[in-house]
Amino acid sequence: MNWVVNRFLIATIFLSAPVLLAGPEPYDTSKEAPPPPISWCETPSPLEIRIGVPGWLAGLSGDTGVKGVVDNVDVSFDKLLRHLTHVPIVLSADIRYQRWEIFGDGQYMEVGASATLPGLLFTNANLHLKSAFAEGFLGYRLINCDKASFSLFAGARYTYMDGDLSIFDNGDARLVILRRLLGIRKKLDFSGSTGWVDPVIGARGKVKIWKAISLYAEGDVGGFDANSDSAFELHREGRTIVRESVDSSDWSYQVQGGLEFQVSRWFWAQLGWRYLKYDYNQGGFTNKTELNGPFVQGGVNF
Repeated sequence: MNWVVNRFLIATIFLSAPVLLAGPEPYDTSKEAPPPPISWCETPSPLEIRIGVPGWLAGLSGDTGVKGVVDNVDVSFDKLLRHLTHVPIVLSADIRYQRWEIFGDGQYMEVGASATLPGLLFTNANLHLKSAFAEGFLGYRLINCDKASFSLFAGARYTYMDGDLSIFDNGDARLVILRRLLGIRKKLDFSGSTGWVDPVIGARGKVKIWKAISLYAEGDVGGFDANSDSAFELHREGRTIVRESVDSSDWSYQVQGGLEFQVSRWFWAQLGWRYLKYDYNQGGFTNKTELNGPFVQGGVNF
């Protein structure tokens, strides 16, 4: 009996050996689903709010005038601080929900400049110019990614201009009798103010180039002669002042761009350049000036 049992055990071990020595069954990786591809366009959070304080060292140059009297002003951005008469007031805001954006900014600035005029009867001029603008836009993102965005927008830009121009002589005693004979005053003052709203369309975009550093750009055009009507300028011909009709216009152009730094989760900063051109001539007001200079902005985002 023991002999039969031993033979049975030996046969069982011999027949089971291939199974015991074969190890686990190999895993067929061809049946595994491939991992989903990593998307380049990761959608940002649905809501974003940004509040900023822009610092635009904009030089002012071009022709400006009130009541038909036009003068040229040229204050480069590196001389702006010497000509500022008040601290500029600035603010910007940007709100995005999904692909829709509402954003805008504004600035109020006062500058003063003096000039020497050619001639004898009027040799000096003082110009004090108050300028302000506020713009607001509604935009839609055609590209809405964390690494890149591109939007088209439309809105309006309000512009305010107040000018005081004073023309006078340098006190040359030799011209007193001549002035009296010609009936010319020793000093002429011109002042006035105006404001207008321009429709604006434009585009803007941003691309992340390295970690927390992005490249941004924006451009728009406005006016479209919406406020153009009639315009005039005053010129002296001999002893008389002549009113001359000129072409009326209402256009504005703006471009800006630079680098944006996400300093921390809540704070961001921008460093770039901004250019705003006006071509406005309506009634007796002329504003064919350029605001051009470096642009620095810091703010918080939520």
